[in-house]
Amino acid sequence: MMDVRGKKGLILGIANSSSLAYGCASVLRKLGAELAITYRKSRSEEYVLPLKEELGCNIFKLCDVQNMEDLDSLFAEIKSTWGSLDFLIHSIAFSPLAALKGRVVDTTAEDFSTTMDISCHSLIRLAKCAEPLMTSGGSIITLSYYGSEKVVQHYGIMGVAKAALESAVRYMAAELGEKGIRVNAISPGPVKTRAASAIDDFSGLLSKAKDKSPLHSLVDLEDVGNMSAFLVSGCAKNITGGVHYVDAGYHSVD
Repeated sequence: MMDVRGKKGLILGIANSSSLAYGCASVLRKLGAELAITYRKSRSEEYVLPLKEELGCNIFKLCDVQNMEDLDSLFAEIKSTWGSLDFLIHSIAFSPLAALKGRVVDTTAEDFSTTMDISCHSLIRLAKCAEPLMTSGGSIITLSYYGSEKVVQHYGIMGVAKAALESAVRYMAAELGEKGIRVNAISPGPVKTRAASAIDDFSGLLSKAKDKSPLHSLVDLEDVGNMSAFLVSGCAKNITGGVHYVDAGYHSVD
């Protein structure tokens, strides 16, 4: 039922084998999808290259989402190689350390702009680039977190960015729906990733998630990957504009 064989997709945000984006890529590849993946900086290539080989990616390219030349080059190669695109997974977030570790009210305009540009507007830019290639409809997925709707200690300005990201999902779903393009967010519970290590007391967040969630368990990369595969597949053909929790039920309890 969850058939993604032969579907062609772009995944951004793989930094290493503990990345949420890698969890999505791994599951989708095992289920038969063809993948394009990117790396952000030249020095990152050596770390992502082994994963590109493991995943058998057709396209592997440098792409800084703040650089429109990189985006244009990436999508030109996708068009040249595949001719079309079936799905896009955006797993990118960044905030300068001072903003991430400080109070929201102390965030400078410059740090706020950087946080929102990379963590939210990058999805909008990517969707605009992908739209012409999704000639038979498609699935656009981004990664969010519960801190978008509730105050999570130490999550700070990233919670503001994720709230904007989820709002962008709803508006883009409404705008792109007439072309059969679905836009959704996945909101996982806390997962041990390199990005998560920047959050103060992340071990406490993990412990709280396990103790408080109805299933008393932590989610892993495969759980997130399974949800991404579902949203890419025809099983989700009428699902768009939503935030889909993969958090052992944590979001549902007080």
